[in-house]
Amino acid sequence: MADEQIRFDDGAAYEDFMGRWSLLAGNAFLDWLSPAMGLRWLDVGCGNGAFTELLVERCAPKAVQGIDPSEAQIAFARQRLPGRRDVGLRTGSAMALPYEDGAFDAVASALVIFFVPDAPKAVVEMARVTRPGGGVCAYAWDLLGGGFPYAALQDAMTELGQEPPMPPHPEAAKLESLRQMWTDAGLVDVETTEVTVQRRFADFDAWWATARKGPVFAPRLAGMAGGSSDALKARLRERLPTAKDGSITSGGRATAVRGRKPR
Repeated sequence: MADEQIRFDDGAAYEDFMGRWSLLAGNAFLDWLSPAMGLRWLDVGCGNGAFTELLVERCAPKAVQGIDPSEAQIAFARQRLPGRRDVGLRTGSAMALPYEDGAFDAVASALVIFFVPDAPKAVVEMARVTRPGGGVCAYAWDLLGGGFPYAALQDAMTELGQEPPMPPHPEAAKLESLRQMWTDAGLVDVETTEVTVQRRFADFDAWWATARKGPVFAPRLAGMAGGSSDALKARLRERLPTAKDGSITSGGRATAVRGRKPR
């Protein structure tokens, strides 16, 4: 991206834009992981708590901790997981996790790795706070491979001479990058895969309303002149596949990785 920073300071806007996608990808990711019940989990970059809540619902964890640099996102996560003594949420950095060595049975990061300034350092930290024999895992949109759910919008912006916003390190989500970072962090039995998901929108207007208010695109689209914005919408309306009932089914593809800390 250019010199701007993508900020996630609105949990509600993020929920419609990406939270629902996170649940879809998160469910497919957990199907692949097939984790044991009753583990102590850490959700690194937990955002507004979408994946954290999924861990609670699907994995019957002994306890879950979530950490994210955005206070607004953490506040939203606390609202979606109220009154749970087994869930702890706090602000902090993935590159300096405020937990003791070996504090968790499983550490996960959902749709975050390409935002971390030093992703390899974050993976080392994730491994540090995992107990020997525990697992470290992550999934992220395959941005460079066209797997982002709103890739059509990025492509249309590029064609109109508008540089689309991107996380600072999209290359971190490549399968080979994930495998290398996990191996370099001393993790073993490293495996990677891809997960694909789909989401249905009632019509183009519903898709556009969701895409344009997301924190990734909202600042850039708000600054576009009316003619450019109209041209962008027209191009997308022509390009997105529309069913007979007017609905649009959009897809996303994420890369995923898992590894184990040696005993």
